[in-house]
Amino acid sequence: MSSRTWNESRADKRIQATIDEVSISDITIKPYVRDTDLRSLSNKVAYRVDGVHLYADIVNLEDLLNVTMIEGEMCHRRTLRFLNLHYRAVERILANEDAILVDFHNQRLHSVVAKPYDDEAKRIHRAIAIGQMIMDVLARTGEDADHPAAKVRIGIDSGLALAVNNGRRGHREPLFLGEPANHAAKRSGGGKAAGIYLTNNARQKIGLAKVTSEDAAPLTVDEIKTSQNEVNLVSTVDKVVKDWEADLKAHPIGKFEFSAHTPPYAGLDFERLSVAATRRQDAATVYADIDGFTKFVSRNIADDLNAKHVVRALRVLRSELDAVLHTEFKGRKVRFIGDCVHGLLIEGTCANTNEEETISNMVLCAGGMRSSFALALKKLHTAGTNASSLGLQIGFEFGPMTATRLGMKGDLIRCSVSRGVLTAEREQGRCKGAETAIGAEAFKTG
Repeated sequence: MSSRTWNESRADKRIQATIDEVSISDITIKPYVRDTDLRSLSNKVAYRVDGVHLYADIVNLEDLLNVTMIEGEMCHRRTLRFLNLHYRAVERILANEDAILVDFHNQRLHSVVAKPYDDEAKRIHRAIAIGQMIMDVLARTGEDADHPAAKVRIGIDSGLALAVNNGRRGHREPLFLGEPANHAAKRSGGGKAAGIYLTNNARQKIGLAKVTSEDAAPLTVDEIKTSQNEVNLVSTVDKVVKDWEADLKAHPIGKFEFSAHTPPYAGLDFERLSVAATRRQDAATVYADIDGFTKFVSRNIADDLNAKHVVRALRVLRSELDAVLHTEFKGRKVRFIGDCVHGLLIEGTCANTNEEETISNMVLCAGGMRSSFALALKKLHTAGTNASSLGLQIGFEFGPMTATRLGMKGDLIRCSVSRGVLTAEREQGRCKGAETAIGAEAFKTG
């Protein structure tokens, strides 16, 4: 029995070391200027970016995961290929249109339109046109009944956000903190109906009337056409699809080959994963999300000193959540998604997952995360950063899990997708800031 434990003394030392590394005097807040490279940000620099945030959710991903009664290899192979096909197409659109690719996490894309710099309405029109192009292209990038076209729901908002570095080493990518990113994500995740959904804030900026329910009022065909006429996109649907097809022919995806990782997941090296080297086995997956962070950013973004405390709080809290998962409970972070940590945990052998031990340690890990979070808030307050309004939402599930990297060689994206992953995210989302939700399979199996 390899039961793991959380240790307060170790956590205290670890948190203090991180706080010491992120001194307020060392953090710099800068205004975003033309063509600033947000992909190579220092850990101690944040930019205020006035931009339009576009989220795109592939709403039929869950249908693809449930085409078979049993969540077997065929189901996962189809789903991963489906995502890889569509990732490639969307990356091409964003690169052509000079939009910032922030994150691609399973079914959800986040991008930012920062140009033209001096015209917010034109940026919103541009985001709408890009969103429609994504929808039109992905409607044509399916291959067959097993790999269908993607149905897409777009969410858009506009405003000021803080851009910071997200990740380490070769995985640096921009992370945007604040209301426009959060509100756009809520619109894209606000239902299963495809379409383009704007916040009332974004609607009014381009002269559209407010609506009673933002999640039930997609833009009309005429409204989308107006936006398309306002901007001149470089891409055309036919050209993107043609280039995508040529790229697939020149660089075929290949067949996803599955093997199991020898537990624990702490030793999993994502840099070695690929289509031909994908991990698949029964395991636990967890989402730990900092509750109230968007409001925390909004209250502090306008003042440089206050914004520095936002950056420090994020660094300390996320770092400690990752440390509890990886150091104390030998799990593995898949990636940071904004103010959320997505991870995997397993106990047993390469051949057989110890289900009871895995779920038991996942419960203990969730408790350890919560204990460390409370301790970190206390120590941050002592260091002059008051983040007491923040909470922690945790959701986890058990079942067949995947771990791989998708996309183009040289720019591969970490991916772990399964029914359990989607369930864990939903479970986390229904929690309040002091709650943990256990998925049905984890509850039944453990």
